[in-house]
Amino acid sequence: MDLDGKSRRQFFSQTASLASGLWLASGRSAPAAPKIIKRTLIDKQPHIYHGWPTLARKKDGELILVCSGGRESHVCPFGRVDFLQSKDQGFTWSYPRTLVDSAIDDRDAGILETANGSLLVTTFTSLAYEPNLKKDIADSSASKERWTKAKLEKLARCKGARDRLSEAERNAQLGTWMIRSENGGIDFSAPYRVPVNSPHGPIQVSDGRILYAGKALWTEAAKVGVAQSTDDGKTWSWLADIPTRQGDDHRDYHELHAVELTKDHLIAHIRNHNKRNAGETLQSESTDGGKSWSEPHEIGVWGLPSHLLRLRDGRLMMSYGHRRKPLGNQVRISDDGGKSWSEPSLLSDDGVTGDLGYPSTVELDDGSFVSVWYEVRPGNPMASLRMSKWKLEG
Repeated sequence: MDLDGKSRRQFFSQTASLASGLWLASGRSAPAAPKIIKRTLIDKQPHIYHGWPTLARKKDGELILVCSGGRESHVCPFGRVDFLQSKDQGFTWSYPRTLVDSAIDDRDAGILETANGSLLVTTFTSLAYEPNLKKDIADSSASKERWTKAKLEKLARCKGARDRLSEAERNAQLGTWMIRSENGGIDFSAPYRVPVNSPHGPIQVSDGRILYAGKALWTEAAKVGVAQSTDDGKTWSWLADIPTRQGDDHRDYHELHAVELTKDHLIAHIRNHNKRNAGETLQSESTDGGKSWSEPHEIGVWGLPSHLLRLRDGRLMMSYGHRRKPLGNQVRISDDGGKSWSEPSLLSDDGVTGDLGYPSTVELDDGSFVSVWYEVRPGNPMASLRMSKWKLEG
């Protein structure tokens, strides 16, 4: 069990009063402090790099999780979509099962159980590893003496993986994809193309539609907006663009996630890489069921990307990675429908590199939460899946 130490708990206790005063002065509500019940690594393959997970809770209480597994590094040709299950609220997890493994890099992975009980899993394919691979091939030929046996072996693996397909065939594999199961994850369909991608996938709204806020990758327009399905995720159509804030370039909007607050009222969060509010989460709203959206605006949150969850008491929770000190993962609460967000509560603050984040959170029947993210831990360059079971206190 990877719990915070006594000294850290004492520090938070000693600074709680000061922090509350600062929250009041800033106009933000003070969040309840998270009580960590358990924090642990959950993947069973420490020699493999795991990235960008998404956690979901089925109607029967089972926790299901997908991630990009099979990797040798943050960017490589070996990524695949792996699937894990927990039947005891996250205390134990199954050995991962591979759902998608194309001939190029399968990155990110989102998952949703629909009202009909179908499972929808999303991913996107990438050739981002190719420029570095070409550079390494040239460097290894020019400076062989600087390359260790291990590095040469890895280079040979990467080159071999690349060369399984021609350049034209590799480019044809690029896309944003979904697979679908109608029997609880025993069997899945072949991958089929969908209009957008985002790390945590689509949501289902109260009228039964499935909405997917995201970005159209590998297209000239690189549209940012929302697609919808009215047949349980089998087919998709474009519903609405999300407008671009004045002065921004929509190509610098990434990794969206949405939540339904009330019927027809939706909120979407956007990872922003424009110069204005760079590295912050922007927010857009819809009051007509996703048919139109407001211009994105800042919410004063540095961190990315955001996963949104509507709690049973009606409040909203955002979970996100924090890639500067304190390195870790944070959550914030909104009790006014996303008009304002609390100061952060720390799910973790002991990261050793910025290679971490993408947390997603589910609420359990007893009011506690489970969050899962990825990060590089001390002594192992291969990123792991890390889970926290926790409660809000105060």
